Amino acid sequence: MLHPRPVGRLADRSRCFTPQQKKDPLQKNGTTRTLHTVKDADGAVTSRVRRTVLPSGLRIVTEQMAGSRSASIGVWVDVGSRDETPALHGCSHFLEHLLFKGTAERSAMDISIALDAVGGEFNAFTTKEYTVFHARVLDEDLGTAVDVLGDMVTASTITELDVEAERDVILDEIAMHDDDPDDVVHNLFAHQAWGDSPLGRPIAGTEESITAMTRGQIHRFYRRHYRPENMVVSVAGNVDHAAVVRQVRAAFGREGFLEGEATPLTPQQTEKARRVQPGEARTVRQQEQVNLVLGVKGLTRTDPRRYALGVLNTALGGGTSSRLFQEVREVRGLAYSVYSFASHHADAGVVGVSVGCLPGKYDAVLETVRAELAKVAESGITAEELERGKGQLKGGLVLGLEDSGSRMSRIGKAELVYDELLTIDEVVRRIEAVTLEDVSLLAAELFSQPELLAVVGPTR
Repeated sequence: MLHPRPVGRLADRSRCFTPQQKKDPLQKNGTTRTLHTVKDADGAVTSRVRRTVLPSGLRIVTEQMAGSRSASIGVWVDVGSRDETPALHGCSHFLEHLLFKGTAERSAMDISIALDAVGGEFNAFTTKEYTVFHARVLDEDLGTAVDVLGDMVTASTITELDVEAERDVILDEIAMHDDDPDDVVHNLFAHQAWGDSPLGRPIAGTEESITAMTRGQIHRFYRRHYRPENMVVSVAGNVDHAAVVRQVRAAFGREGFLEGEATPLTPQQTEKARRVQPGEARTVRQQEQVNLVLGVKGLTRTDPRRYALGVLNTALGGGTSSRLFQEVREVRGLAYSVYSFASHHADAGVVGVSVGCLPGKYDAVLETVRAELAKVAESGITAEELERGKGQLKGGLVLGLEDSGSRMSRIGKAELVYDELLTIDEVVRRIEAVTLEDVSLLAAELFSQPELLAVVGPTR
C-alpha cells in the first residue's frame, strides 16, 4: 500500500514528547526510560509512554492505555522511496509486498492465518521516507502479532518465485494508479517540484524499473536497510512495557538479527527546505475532468511554524467551511472537489491546492484559486477563521487518538522521524499559541513565491 500524496489537513499532528522529554541521544543502548505519564483527577495513571533501546540499537516504544482491550503494533523502518537509486526505483514498495510472502517458519498463508485466527487486522504501507508494518489485535493476542511481524521483517526468504509473482502484482498496482487522474496529477506535481530526484519520483516505481529489478537487488536492499538500528517497534493499548520488550527480543532475535551493538542515536537536524522548481507540467488525457494542483514551496516537517501552517491550511481549504470550498464550490459551483494540503519531508515541503473540474471551467477555477491565495497572502485570515481552524485541528487530534492504532502511529512516527515526542496537551498548547500575526506572516511568505502547476486532462 502506498501513501503517495498528502491529505488536506495538518500532516504532522501525530508528533508527541514535551520539551524536557526530547529524544535523548545519550540514552544508552540496553536501557529503559519513562518518557511521560498522564494521570486523571484522582491520580490514576491513564497513559504511560516508555522507551527501551536494545544493545543492537532497536528501539521499542510503548504507550499503556488504561481501559483499552486492544493492542496495536507497528514496525517502522527508516527507508522509503527517496533512499533508492534510479535502478532501484520502487524497491522499498516492492520489498514491502514481498515480506508478506513467507519466511523459513511461515508461508504466506501461515502469516495470514495466524492473525485472521484471532480476528486481527494487519497491513503495511510505504512512503517516501519510511515503511511501516502494522497489526491490531485483542490485548491477549499481542504476542502472536509481535511474533508474526518480527518473523516477517527479519527473516523473509524473498525467493525468486515470489519476486516474479509479486512483480505482476506491482505492475498491476502501478497501472491502477495510472488510471486515477488524481494520483497522476499529484505525482506530476511532485516531479515538477523536485524533478527526477528520489523525492520527485512516484513511490511505486515505473513499469520499466519494476520489470528490470532482480531478486538479488531487492535482497541486498533488504539486508542493507532492515537493520535493528534502523527500526522502531511501537506498541499501544492494554500492554505492559517489560512484557512487550521480552516478546520483541524473542520475535526479532531470529538468526542473530539482534546480535552486536549499534552506535548510539544522534539527534536529527532541522534542515532548510530544499528549493522547488517553479513552472507548469501537463499530461494530456481525454477524460471527463481536468485535475490540477497549484502550489508553492512549503515547510520541512520540523519547522516550528508548522502549527501556524496547520491553522492556515484549515482556513484555506481544510473543510466545508474553508474559503476555497465556499468560493469554488458553494458560491461559484465550479468544482465538486477542492481542498488544500501541506506536505512535509525531512528537508523539503510543499503547500498546494487540489481541484477537479469540468474542462470548460478550468480557467475560472484557476483564476478563483489564485485570487483566494492572493487575498490570504495580503490580508491573512480573520479572527473567526483562526479560532475555527484551531478548533478543527484540536478536535481532529484528540478524536483521532481514541484507538490503540492511532496511538501506536503517534509514538512510532515521533520516535522514528522527529526529534521530540510531545504529549497531546503540549500539541494542543502549541496550536492554541498560534496568533493571527503568525498566520499572516506565513501566508505572505508562502504565497508570494513562484508557483508550481500540474494539470492532467483533455486538451483545451
